[in-house]
Amino acid sequence: MLEKIKSLREKAIQELEASADSNSLEEWKRTYLGKKGFVTQLLRQIGSLPPEERPKAGEAANLLRDELTQLYEEKASAIKEAERLQAAKAQAIDVTLPGRRPQIGALHPVTQTLREIIEIFSRMGFGVYEGPEVEWDEYNFGLLNIPPEHPARDMWDTLYIAPPYGKDGNMLLRTHTSPDQIRVMELTKPPIRVVVPGRCYRHEATDASHEWMFYQVEGLAVDKGITMAHLKGVLTTFVREMFGKERKVRFRCDYFPFVEPGADMAMDCIVCGGKGCRVCKFTGWLEILGAGMVHPQVLRNVGIDPNIYTGFAFGMGVERIAMLKHKIDDIRYFYANDLRFLKQFRA
Repeated sequence: MLEKIKSLREKAIQELEASADSNSLEEWKRTYLGKKGFVTQLLRQIGSLPPEERPKAGEAANLLRDELTQLYEEKASAIKEAERLQAAKAQAIDVTLPGRRPQIGALHPVTQTLREIIEIFSRMGFGVYEGPEVEWDEYNFGLLNIPPEHPARDMWDTLYIAPPYGKDGNMLLRTHTSPDQIRVMELTKPPIRVVVPGRCYRHEATDASHEWMFYQVEGLAVDKGITMAHLKGVLTTFVREMFGKERKVRFRCDYFPFVEPGADMAMDCIVCGGKGCRVCKFTGWLEILGAGMVHPQVLRNVGIDPNIYTGFAFGMGVERIAMLKHKIDDIRYFYANDLRFLKQFRA
Protein backbone atom coordinates (compact mmCIF):
# COMPACT_ATOMS: atom_id res chain seq x y z
CA MET A 1 0.00 0.00 0.00
CA LEU A 2 2.81 2.42 0.81
CA GLU A 3 4.36 1.81 -2.62
CA LYS A 4 0.99 2.45 -4.22
CA ILE A 5 0.66 5.73 -2.34
CA LYS A 6 4.16 6.79 -3.38
CA SER A 7 3.49 5.95 -7.02
CA LEU A 8 0.17 7.83 -6.94
CA ARG A 9 1.88 10.88 -5.42
CA GLU A 10 4.51 11.06 -8.15
CA LYS A 11 1.92 10.71 -10.90
CA ALA A 12 -0.39 13.30 -9.35
CA ILE A 13 2.38 15.88 -8.89
CA GLN A 14 3.61 15.34 -12.44
CA GLU A 15 0.16 15.88 -13.93
CA LEU A 16 -0.48 18.89 -11.66
CA GLU A 17 2.67 20.60 -12.94
CA ALA A 18 1.50 19.96 -16.51
CA SER A 19 -1.83 21.74 -15.90
CA ALA A 20 -1.65 25.07 -17.72
CA ASP A 21 -5.12 26.59 -17.30
CA SER A 22 -8.19 26.55 -15.07
CA ASN A 23 -9.99 23.87 -17.08
CA SER A 24 -7.14 21.34 -16.95
CA LEU A 25 -6.61 22.12 -13.24
CA GLU A 26 -10.25 21.41 -12.42
CA GLU A 27 -10.04 18.17 -14.36
CA TRP A 28 -6.97 17.20 -12.27
CA LYS A 29 -8.85 17.97 -9.06
CA ARG A 30 -11.78 15.75 -10.03
CA THR A 31 -9.35 12.95 -10.99
CA TYR A 32 -7.39 12.93 -7.72
CA LEU A 33 -9.33 14.78 -5.01
CA GLY A 34 -12.92 14.39 -6.18
CA LYS A 35 -15.54 12.13 -4.59
CA LYS A 36 -14.56 9.37 -7.00
CA GLY A 37 -10.91 10.44 -7.29
CA PHE A 38 -7.85 8.25 -6.76
CA VAL A 39 -7.01 9.63 -3.29
CA THR A 40 -10.60 9.18 -2.07
CA GLN A 41 -10.67 5.60 -3.32
CA LEU A 42 -7.30 4.99 -1.65
CA LEU A 43 -8.61 6.19 1.71
CA ARG A 44 -11.61 3.90 1.41
CA GLN A 45 -9.29 0.92 0.90
CA ILE A 46 -7.51 1.47 4.26
CA GLY A 47 -10.24 -0.34 6.15
CA SER A 48 -9.68 -3.53 4.16
CA LEU A 49 -5.97 -3.74 5.10
CA PRO A 50 -4.61 -5.98 7.87
CA PRO A 51 -4.79 -4.25 11.27
CA GLU A 52 -1.02 -3.90 11.57
CA GLU A 53 -0.78 -2.00 8.18
CA ARG A 54 -3.65 0.39 8.73
CA PRO A 55 -1.91 3.04 10.90
CA LYS A 56 1.01 3.67 8.56
CA ALA A 57 -1.08 3.38 5.40
CA GLY A 58 -3.78 5.72 6.81
CA GLU A 59 -1.21 8.29 7.91
CA ALA A 60 0.52 8.19 4.49
CA ALA A 61 -2.80 8.49 2.63
CA ASN A 62 -3.93 11.47 4.75
CA LEU A 63 -0.57 13.20 4.26
CA LEU A 64 -0.90 12.66 0.49
CA ARG A 65 -4.39 14.17 0.50
CA ASP A 66 -3.24 17.22 2.48
CA GLU A 67 -0.15 17.70 0.30
CA LEU A 68 -2.05 17.45 -2.97
CA THR A 69 -4.75 19.81 -1.65
CA GLN A 70 -2.09 22.44 -0.76
CA LEU A 71 -0.32 22.00 -4.11
CA TYR A 72 -3.68 22.37 -5.88
CA GLU A 73 -4.48 25.64 -4.09
CA GLU A 74 -1.04 27.06 -4.87
CA LYS A 75 -1.37 26.04 -8.51
CA ALA A 76 -4.88 27.46 -8.73
CA SER A 77 -3.71 30.80 -7.31
CA ALA A 78 -0.82 30.93 -9.79
CA ILE A 79 -3.03 30.10 -12.79
CA LYS A 80 -5.66 32.65 -11.71
CA GLU A 81 -3.04 35.40 -11.45
CA ALA A 82 -1.54 34.44 -14.83
CA GLU A 83 -4.97 34.55 -16.49
CA ARG A 84 -5.70 37.92 -14.88
CA LEU A 85 -2.47 39.38 -16.21
CA GLN A 86 -3.15 37.95 -19.63
CA ALA A 87 -6.64 39.47 -19.70
CA ALA A 88 -5.28 42.82 -18.52
CA LYS A 89 -2.62 42.70 -21.21
CA ALA A 90 -5.25 42.00 -23.86
CA GLN A 91 -7.25 45.04 -22.74
CA ALA A 92 -4.27 47.32 -22.35
CA ILE A 93 -3.94 50.41 -24.55
CA ASP A 94 -0.82 50.61 -26.63
CA VAL A 95 0.08 54.29 -26.29
CA THR A 96 2.55 53.96 -29.16
CA LEU A 97 -0.25 53.30 -31.67
CA PRO A 98 -1.71 56.27 -33.59
CA GLY A 99 -5.02 57.47 -32.15
CA ARG A 100 -8.37 56.82 -33.79
CA ARG A 101 -9.47 59.87 -35.74
CA PRO A 102 -12.66 61.25 -34.16
CA GLN A 103 -15.72 61.88 -36.29
CA ILE A 104 -16.00 65.59 -37.00
CA GLY A 105 -19.46 67.06 -37.34
CA ALA A 106 -20.59 69.67 -39.83
CA LEU A 107 -23.33 72.24 -40.18
CA HIS A 108 -26.69 70.95 -41.35
CA PRO A 109 -27.30 71.65 -45.07
CA VAL A 110 -30.25 73.91 -44.19
CA THR A 111 -28.01 75.88 -41.80
CA GLN A 112 -25.31 76.13 -44.47
CA THR A 113 -27.86 77.46 -46.97
CA LEU A 114 -29.33 79.87 -44.43
CA ARG A 115 -25.91 81.33 -43.64
CA GLU A 116 -25.11 81.69 -47.34
CA ILE A 117 -28.39 83.56 -47.93
CA ILE A 118 -27.74 85.91 -45.01
CA GLU A 119 -24.17 86.52 -46.17
CA ILE A 120 -25.33 87.52 -49.66
CA PHE A 121 -27.85 90.03 -48.33
CA SER A 122 -25.37 91.31 -45.74
CA ARG A 123 -23.03 92.26 -48.56
CA MET A 124 -25.91 94.32 -50.00
CA GLY A 125 -26.30 96.24 -46.73
CA PHE A 126 -29.08 94.27 -45.03
CA GLY A 127 -28.99 93.71 -41.30
CA VAL A 128 -30.37 90.63 -39.52
CA TYR A 129 -33.24 90.46 -37.03
CA GLU A 130 -34.61 87.38 -35.24
CA GLY A 131 -37.95 87.41 -33.48
CA PRO A 132 -40.11 85.01 -31.42
CA GLU A 133 -41.41 81.76 -32.87
CA VAL A 134 -44.46 81.93 -30.58
CA GLU A 135 -46.38 84.94 -31.82
CA TRP A 136 -49.56 86.93 -31.28
CA ASP A 137 -52.32 86.74 -33.88
CA GLU A 138 -52.17 90.53 -34.23
CA TYR A 139 -48.56 90.45 -35.41
CA ASN A 140 -48.88 87.29 -37.50
CA PHE A 141 -52.02 88.44 -39.30
CA GLY A 142 -53.74 91.65 -38.15
CA LEU A 143 -50.94 94.18 -38.64
CA LEU A 144 -50.06 92.50 -41.95
CA ASN A 145 -53.39 93.52 -43.48
CA ILE A 146 -55.07 90.16 -42.75
CA PRO A 147 -57.92 90.86 -40.29
CA PRO A 148 -59.86 87.95 -38.67
CA GLU A 149 -62.58 87.85 -41.33
CA HIS A 150 -60.14 88.01 -44.28
CA PRO A 151 -60.31 84.93 -46.56
CA ALA A 152 -56.53 85.06 -47.05
CA ARG A 153 -56.15 83.44 -43.63
CA ASP A 154 -57.12 80.17 -45.30
CA MET A 155 -53.71 80.25 -47.04
CA TRP A 156 -52.05 79.37 -43.73
CA ASP A 157 -52.82 76.23 -41.73
CA THR A 158 -52.24 77.83 -38.36
CA LEU A 159 -51.28 76.10 -35.11
CA TYR A 160 -52.91 78.06 -32.26
CA ILE A 161 -51.81 77.61 -28.66
CA ALA A 162 -53.14 78.70 -25.28
CA PRO A 163 -51.73 82.07 -24.15
CA PRO A 164 -50.00 82.45 -20.76
CA TYR A 165 -52.23 82.83 -17.72
CA GLY A 166 -53.61 86.35 -17.48
CA LYS A 167 -52.80 87.25 -21.11
CA ASP A 168 -55.53 88.20 -23.57
CA GLY A 169 -55.40 87.50 -27.30
CA ASN A 170 -54.86 84.64 -29.68
CA MET A 171 -51.40 83.11 -29.58
CA LEU A 172 -49.93 80.83 -32.24
CA LEU A 173 -46.79 79.34 -33.71
CA ARG A 174 -45.84 81.83 -36.40
CA THR A 175 -46.77 80.70 -39.91
CA HIS A 176 -44.17 82.97 -41.54
CA THR A 177 -41.44 85.37 -40.43
CA SER A 178 -43.42 88.40 -41.66
CA PRO A 179 -44.52 89.41 -38.12
CA ASP A 180 -40.87 90.18 -37.41
CA GLN A 181 -40.98 92.76 -40.19
CA ILE A 182 -43.74 94.47 -38.20
CA ARG A 183 -41.60 94.33 -35.05
CA VAL A 184 -38.63 95.85 -36.91
CA MET A 185 -40.74 98.72 -38.27
CA GLU A 186 -42.17 99.37 -34.80
CA LEU A 187 -38.68 99.60 -33.30
CA THR A 188 -36.82 101.31 -36.16
CA LYS A 189 -37.42 104.42 -38.17
CA PRO A 190 -36.66 104.39 -41.91
CA PRO A 191 -34.35 103.81 -43.64
CA ILE A 192 -34.74 100.08 -42.94
CA ARG A 193 -32.89 97.22 -44.62
CA VAL A 194 -33.18 93.89 -42.84
CA VAL A 195 -33.53 90.16 -43.44
CA VAL A 196 -35.45 88.00 -40.98
CA PRO A 197 -34.52 84.30 -40.73
CA GLY A 198 -36.24 81.70 -38.57
CA ARG A 199 -38.43 78.64 -38.16
CA CYS A 200 -42.11 78.65 -39.11
CA TYR A 201 -44.89 76.16 -38.40
CA ARG A 202 -48.00 75.08 -40.31
CA HIS A 203 -50.45 72.24 -39.84
CA GLU A 204 -49.66 70.62 -43.17
CA ALA A 205 -49.49 67.06 -44.42
CA THR A 206 -45.85 66.14 -44.93
CA ASP A 207 -44.86 65.17 -48.47
CA ALA A 208 -41.95 65.61 -50.85
CA SER A 209 -42.39 69.40 -50.97
CA HIS A 210 -44.09 70.25 -47.63
CA GLU A 211 -43.04 70.04 -43.99
CA TRP A 212 -44.93 71.12 -40.88
CA MET A 213 -41.79 72.92 -39.66
CA PHE A 214 -39.52 74.81 -42.07
CA TYR A 215 -37.17 77.78 -42.31
CA GLN A 216 -37.89 81.11 -43.98
CA VAL A 217 -35.87 84.17 -44.75
CA GLU A 218 -37.80 87.37 -45.37
CA GLY A 219 -36.39 90.70 -46.39
CA LEU A 220 -37.62 94.25 -45.92
CA ALA A 221 -36.43 97.62 -47.21
CA VAL A 222 -38.25 100.89 -46.37
CA ASP A 223 -37.01 104.32 -47.41
CA LYS A 224 -37.88 107.34 -49.46
CA GLY A 225 -38.09 106.57 -53.16
CA ILE A 226 -38.01 102.75 -52.97
CA THR A 227 -39.45 101.28 -56.19
CA MET A 228 -40.07 97.94 -57.83
CA ALA A 229 -36.83 98.42 -59.72
CA HIS A 230 -34.90 98.25 -56.44
CA LEU A 231 -36.70 95.02 -55.56
CA LYS A 232 -35.87 93.45 -58.92
CA GLY A 233 -32.25 94.55 -58.67
CA VAL A 234 -31.76 93.10 -55.17
CA LEU A 235 -33.41 89.77 -55.95
CA THR A 236 -31.68 89.36 -59.31
CA THR A 237 -28.35 89.93 -57.58
CA PHE A 238 -29.27 87.36 -54.93
CA VAL A 239 -30.21 84.67 -57.45
CA ARG A 240 -27.00 85.12 -59.44
CA GLU A 241 -24.87 85.09 -56.29
CA MET A 242 -26.57 81.93 -55.03
CA PHE A 243 -27.02 79.94 -58.25
CA GLY A 244 -24.55 81.39 -60.72
CA LYS A 245 -24.11 84.57 -62.74
CA GLU A 246 -25.62 82.96 -65.85
CA ARG A 247 -29.06 82.64 -64.27
CA LYS A 248 -32.05 84.37 -65.86
CA VAL A 249 -34.96 85.61 -63.75
CA ARG A 250 -38.66 86.17 -64.31
CA PHE A 251 -41.21 88.21 -62.34
CA ARG A 252 -44.96 87.58 -62.61
CA CYS A 253 -47.92 89.13 -60.79
CA ASP A 254 -49.07 87.29 -57.69
CA TYR A 255 -51.21 88.00 -54.63
CA PHE A 256 -50.03 88.47 -51.06
CA PRO A 257 -52.19 90.47 -48.61
CA PHE A 258 -49.31 92.54 -47.22
CA VAL A 259 -47.80 93.71 -50.51
CA GLU A 260 -49.23 95.64 -53.46
CA PRO A 261 -48.35 94.92 -56.19
CA GLY A 262 -47.20 91.36 -55.45
CA ALA A 263 -45.03 89.11 -57.58
CA ASP A 264 -43.51 85.68 -57.69
CA MET A 265 -39.93 85.33 -58.86
CA ALA A 266 -38.59 82.39 -60.83
CA MET A 267 -35.24 81.53 -62.43
CA ASP A 268 -34.44 79.43 -65.45
CA CYS A 269 -34.18 75.73 -64.59
CA ILE A 270 -30.70 74.82 -63.37
CA VAL A 271 -31.15 71.27 -64.67
CA CYS A 272 -32.22 71.85 -68.27
CA GLY A 273 -31.14 75.47 -68.69
CA GLY A 274 -34.69 76.59 -69.45
CA LYS A 275 -35.41 74.00 -72.16
CA GLY A 276 -37.98 72.11 -70.10
CA CYS A 277 -37.66 68.94 -68.03
CA ARG A 278 -39.38 66.98 -65.25
CA VAL A 279 -37.80 69.13 -62.55
CA CYS A 280 -39.33 72.34 -63.88
CA LYS A 281 -42.49 70.53 -65.09
CA PHE A 282 -41.42 71.33 -68.66
CA THR A 283 -41.92 75.07 -68.16
CA GLY A 284 -38.22 75.96 -68.15
CA TRP A 285 -38.66 77.96 -64.90
CA LEU A 286 -38.31 77.22 -61.18
CA GLU A 287 -40.20 79.39 -58.67
CA ILE A 288 -37.88 80.83 -56.02
CA LEU A 289 -39.81 83.24 -53.81
CA GLY A 290 -42.65 85.71 -53.39
CA ALA A 291 -42.19 89.47 -53.18
CA GLY A 292 -43.80 92.85 -53.71
CA MET A 293 -44.08 96.45 -52.59
CA VAL A 294 -45.11 96.85 -48.95
CA HIS A 295 -48.84 97.58 -48.76
CA PRO A 296 -49.56 101.19 -47.68
CA GLN A 297 -51.89 99.94 -44.94
CA VAL A 298 -49.09 97.84 -43.42
CA LEU A 299 -46.93 100.98 -43.24
CA ARG A 300 -49.77 102.89 -41.59
CA ASN A 301 -50.23 100.09 -39.05
CA VAL A 302 -46.71 100.70 -37.71
CA GLY A 303 -46.85 104.50 -37.87
CA ILE A 304 -44.93 105.02 -41.13
CA ASP A 305 -46.44 107.53 -43.57
CA PRO A 306 -46.86 105.79 -46.98
CA ASN A 307 -47.00 109.22 -48.65
CA ILE A 308 -43.35 109.75 -47.63
CA TYR A 309 -41.90 106.23 -47.49
CA THR A 310 -42.25 103.16 -49.66
CA GLY A 311 -40.72 99.74 -49.32
CA PHE A 312 -40.40 96.25 -50.69
CA ALA A 313 -40.55 92.85 -49.03
CA PHE A 314 -39.76 89.27 -50.08
CA GLY A 315 -39.80 85.83 -48.54
CA MET A 316 -38.28 82.47 -49.42
CA GLY A 317 -38.16 78.96 -48.01
CA VAL A 318 -34.61 78.02 -47.06
CA GLU A 319 -35.22 74.31 -47.69
CA ARG A 320 -36.47 75.09 -51.19
CA ILE A 321 -33.35 77.10 -51.97
CA ALA A 322 -31.21 74.21 -50.68
CA MET A 323 -33.21 71.70 -52.75
CA LEU A 324 -32.71 73.73 -55.91
CA LYS A 325 -29.04 74.39 -55.23
CA HIS A 326 -28.20 70.74 -54.52
CA LYS A 327 -30.82 69.11 -56.79
CA ILE A 328 -32.66 67.40 -53.90
CA ASP A 329 -36.12 66.09 -54.77
CA ASP A 330 -37.64 65.51 -51.30
CA ILE A 331 -37.72 68.00 -48.42
CA ARG A 332 -38.11 65.16 -45.90
CA TYR A 333 -34.46 64.16 -46.39
CA PHE A 334 -33.37 67.23 -44.41
CA TYR A 335 -35.02 66.09 -41.18
CA ALA A 336 -34.81 62.28 -41.45
CA ASN A 337 -31.49 62.28 -39.50
CA ASP A 338 -29.91 59.94 -42.07
CA LEU A 339 -26.13 60.39 -41.87
CA ARG A 340 -25.73 58.93 -45.37
CA PHE A 341 -27.57 61.99 -46.66
CA LEU A 342 -26.13 64.59 -44.27
CA LYS A 343 -22.48 63.59 -44.78
CA GLN A 344 -22.71 64.72 -48.40
CA PHE A 345 -22.79 68.35 -47.26
CA ARG A 346 -19.66 68.50 -45.14
CA ALA A 347 -17.89 71.74 -45.94
